[in-house]
Amino acid sequence: MSVFKHEYRAYTGPVTSLPSRIGVLARYALAEAWSSKITWALFVASILPVVVFLVTIYLANNPIARALILRGNSGGPEINASFFLKLLTSQCWLALVLTAWVAPRLVSFDLADNALPILLSHPISRFGYVLGKFIALFSSLSIVTWIPALLLFAYEGYTSPLPWVGANLRVAFGLLAGSVLWIALLSILGLALSSWVKWRMVATGCIFAAVFVPAGVGGVVSAILRTKWGLLLNVPVMMSQLWARIMGVPDSIHIGRELPNTAIASVLALVCFICIFILNARIRAREVVRG
Repeated sequence: MSVFKHEYRAYTGPVTSLPSRIGVLARYALAEAWSSKITWALFVASILPVVVFLVTIYLANNPIARALILRGNSGGPEINASFFLKLLTSQCWLALVLTAWVAPRLVSFDLADNALPILLSHPISRFGYVLGKFIALFSSLSIVTWIPALLLFAYEGYTSPLPWVGANLRVAFGLLAGSVLWIALLSILGLALSSWVKWRMVATGCIFAAVFVPAGVGGVVSAILRTKWGLLLNVPVMMSQLWARIMGVPDSIHIGRELPNTAIASVLALVCFICIFILNARIRAREVVRG
């Protein structure tokens, strides 16, 4: 029978729930992100510092092993808020490297293959599409940031001969809050820049440039004008100060160059607003081609 003689009717069967549709996007995005051997190599490289910190905690709480390795030296590593701040800093910056590789794989391929009109023709909104990709990237970054950090915190509480956990709950909160804030920022920034650039390698470079180029400009502005406000363009400095304050560690930056929490929060909110604007402009169900 010819196609035009068929009678087409609207689908009246059961419809899946919105969370399940977003879950499908997140599941396939995770599969795409971790299908690359480079992703696994970056993951292994991100876990190596965790192993080093784990061994350090073991030595700090095992006098026999410490005596054998340190050759009778009574001194040893001190496990405190500063120790876990170093762990948080190292893992968060390794998460940036992982973001630069994974984020373009989640969005750039859809843009390069003109797959967005097909995806958005299904019962999924633009917000659902972005949320599914965000969940996939956020989950990938979680396994190298707050999850291993809290596991090490729990291990320290288990091996410490003193009631350590109750006196250091602020450290656990700082590890969780600092990691979540950072990887949420990385996720939305990575998706926004990846949606703006169709070429994956260029998008990877743009993610690094978005963090370090303004940092250089802010350093120059601060040095020339002799003001601390140029540091608001320096994401590494802002996040380092924020992480230290959340965990209760004294800032190592020079006196007079501390940034107020409200200023840091305003800059981070502005960055998120710009990223949302970019995503709203780029994630469309149609593409206009000008001849």
